[in-house]
Formats: sequence, C-alpha cells, structure tokens
Amino acid sequence: MRGVVIALVYLTLAGCANAGNREPLVIFLGDSLTAGHELPAELAFPALVAKTLREKGRPIRMVNAGVSGDTSAGGLDRLSWLLEQKPDLLVVELGVNDAFRGQPVERIEANLRAIVKQAKAAGVRVLLLGMRVPTNYGSDYTETFAAIYPRIAKSEKTGLMPFLLEGVGGHPELNFDDGIHPNKEGQQIVADNVLVYVELALKAKP
Repeated sequence: MRGVVIALVYLTLAGCANAGNREPLVIFLGDSLTAGHELPAELAFPALVAKTLREKGRPIRMVNAGVSGDTSAGGLDRLSWLLEQKPDLLVVELGVNDAFRGQPVERIEANLRAIVKQAKAAGVRVLLLGMRVPTNYGSDYTETFAAIYPRIAKSEKTGLMPFLLEGVGGHPELNFDDGIHPNKEGQQIVADNVLVYVELALKAKP
C-alpha cells in the first residue's frame, strides 16, 4: 500500500512540474485520516481544502501523502523524499496510530519533533494538526498525549490546529461505523476547519 501511495504522490508532483505551476506546494503528511479512509481521494480533507482555495482564487498544488496505518516513525522515514519536492508548507497529521499501539509518549514526541525540525531546516513552513485519543486509554496517557502538539508548536514556532476532529469526533452521524474516521460529511467539516489554519500558515514566514 505504501508503495502505491508514494507512486501516486510522484505522479501528482510530476504532473504539477510539467504544468509549470508556481502555486504554493502543500504536502499533507498523515495517516488514514489524511488519506480519506473509505472515500475517493477527492473527498479527503486535503483535496477539499485545495478545492476551496482554488474557488477563492488562491490555488495551491496539493499532495496527499496520507498512508493508512502510518505512525510518526513511518512519517519520519518518508519525510526526506517529500522534502526533496521543495514544498512551501508541510501539514503534519500523525501520532494517533502510535497511541493506539501504546507507544510511549516520549517516542511519539521525539518523532514529531524530528519531522518539524527537518522541515524547518529545509525552509518549509509547518502546520501541526493536533490529535487526541479516547479517555479509555487512561487520563494520564490521554492528557500527556494531547499535550505533545502544543508543546512542539510552541517550542518550534510552528502553526497549530489544536484538534483536527473538532466538531466531528464523537458525532456518530459524521463518522463511519468505526467511530474514528470521518465520512463524507465529516471530511467536509474537517476541511472547512483546516482551511483557516492552512491559510494562516501560508502567510507565515518559513
């Protein structure tokens, strides 16, 4: 699956290069939430963000580098190749699969921080999409995990969306039966929320 996604990313970037586009390149690095679980690519929130920006007269080149089941370590492994494409903005949505597997919070934070640092060193703006896990993982773990994102954003001076699934998580009608992945309606709400932060991040200095 990962090879297929990377191939699709390559084709998308190649197409953009051939078209000679100079619009900002925004890469969304994430897991199944970014990939658009069970939905066509055009209904995943990264594509919906790009569609809205195009309609507003501020088009971007968008690459959805979401891989279902990916972890912060997996994202870090894929990062170098993505940075070679010289994105203007890297939107990072990772960490929740690590938490679902009971990975130590310190390890998750170290991976996410490494992603941010490498992107910044390459002159790329970064937008972190905050995540949370259900309280059944224990209040200590839940709170410690959620605190990763604002802590990294503050110390590394990056953009931060506090919680990706604000207004969608915990609403059965906006998610598939697994209660985790947004459906078509949920993805649209996520996209509308993310859009604001993407616009701000694109205006920020690298």
